[in-house]
Amino acid sequence: MGVSVLQRPTLVLNRHWQPVHVAPVARALVLLWNEAAHVVDPDDFQLYSWTDWAKMAPRDGEPFIRTVRFRLRVPEVLTLTRHDRPRFNTVTFSRRNLFKRDHVTCQYCGGRPGTEELTIDHVLPRAQGGQTTWENCVLACVACNSRKANRTPEQAAMKLRRPPFRPAWKPLYDASTVRIASWSRFLSDAYWNVPLLDSD
Repeated sequence: MGVSVLQRPTLVLNRHWQPVHVAPVARALVLLWNEAAHVVDPDDFQLYSWTDWAKMAPRDGEPFIRTVRFRLRVPEVLTLTRHDRPRFNTVTFSRRNLFKRDHVTCQYCGGRPGTEELTIDHVLPRAQGGQTTWENCVLACVACNSRKANRTPEQAAMKLRRPPFRPAWKPLYDASTVRIASWSRFLSDAYWNVPLLDSD
């Protein structure tokens, strides 16, 4: 249990409570121990230092880390004590992140056939010099990708639902394939298109 719990994601907010990062629990506990952050209780928004947090017993069914002397609750949200400005992270181009950006939706027909039936399409085909970048790749269902073939959307008389773009960083892009239920109190739900991981 210990290893998986230590890798569980923790949402990190700056002092203005803007999301700036997602860190594994192991890193979050280091920030808390070093007084670089406080735990935010998502239910009442109360802040806890390491000393306060270590005194609180885990609730029934709540994940925890067992130490020699006590059981330590796993923090879900932290707020930094020293950072004022949002951190602008670069979103790595990857298949998983492209699925998140395009909401698992074909960017030509708007269909949502499932991940098995979606492919990565180069808007300007590689055969015509197109690159594999955020600004040139979209999700396309198998049927639309076959119809478009090695042509541009204009050449194939197909219209993109929206032009491809480099996404702004959101915790979604760091959170692997899960999200924590309590994060919805700090984030717009429009960005979440992944399974929900409850702490209860």
